[in-house]
Amino acid sequence: MSETANLLREMSERLFGEICDKSLLIAAEKGEWPAALWSAMEENGLTNALVPESAGGAGLGISDAFVALRVSASHAAPVPFAETLIAGWLASGAGLVVPSGPLTVAPVRTDETLQLEKRSGGWRLTGRARRVPFARHAKAIVVLAKAGDTPHVAVVNSGKCKIEHGRSLAVEPRDDVAFDCELGPGDVRAAASGVDVATLQAFGAAARAMQISGALARALEITVGYAQERVQFGKPIAKFQAIQHNLAMLAAHSAAANAAADMAAEAAERGMNRLVIAAAKTRCGEAAGVGAAIAHAAHGAIGFTQEHTLHFFTKRLWSWRDEFGKESDWSLELGRAAVAAGPAGLWPDIVAA
Repeated sequence: MSETANLLREMSERLFGEICDKSLLIAAEKGEWPAALWSAMEENGLTNALVPESAGGAGLGISDAFVALRVSASHAAPVPFAETLIAGWLASGAGLVVPSGPLTVAPVRTDETLQLEKRSGGWRLTGRARRVPFARHAKAIVVLAKAGDTPHVAVVNSGKCKIEHGRSLAVEPRDDVAFDCELGPGDVRAAASGVDVATLQAFGAAARAMQISGALARALEITVGYAQERVQFGKPIAKFQAIQHNLAMLAAHSAAANAAADMAAEAAERGMNRLVIAAAKTRCGEAAGVGAAIAHAAHGAIGFTQEHTLHFFTKRLWSWRDEFGKESDWSLELGRAAVAAGPAGLWPDIVAA
């Protein structure tokens, strides 16, 4: 880990550890926006980490910025941190001004297409995007849309959109957004070379892989602590061989998710290598499912109660594993790549990644 990444991790641990407590998480589930948390993130330069210095950002690489993203997930931070990072990267890459405040991106599904039509003095954006994270709280939505056959990036004030509220398994906003609005000439630019909806999906998958790794590491920590404290038949349940076996499995899945997420971050930084990101998101999704099940099995019913903290992390694991492509979606892509490469091409693809 670089010196920058180490400093960022330490600062992030202090910031999220001090502000992101259980009362904040409960309030967020009731619909309250965590303004103090977001302000602290902005003040410490986290939200514009991927925006170049020339555009007023921190100018960090993706791998370094994702260190803070992992820490935020390990505290279940109920804010669109990943989405704001991606939005800033997308907008600044197209030469657009990146707004301050919370941001999100659309579309988050590859089967949805937004359309831009050139108008006198500006543009008209139309289309519908489902399950957009935190749309109701976003100051702006950075969208990828097509003008003809060419991908364009647009920065859209969320007040111009019709937003229908929804939520994820983690009780976080996942809103349907209808676009039918006029945009000025300075709000739209052609996307950077090679950037399209598939790129957005891959970047989102890499971010979700990193968040899964952070949340799963915290679930492991909580579960080990509980197993050492919970006494049954006169001794801590951590002394029972069956529990030890399950904890070892949970630790193994957490370690695998950490390695896969690091791999995805590096792949995103090196040109958004989809093959590597596909493998990482698939592995992290598997770890999320198995790991959450083990953690709850060790806790029994208490892990689901509002008084306990475990469910804040496992609900996010279940939510994130299905976003920006499920395991089955990315597994199919890996399979197709393997078939297309053939026996002679698959191994070079793997080692090159």
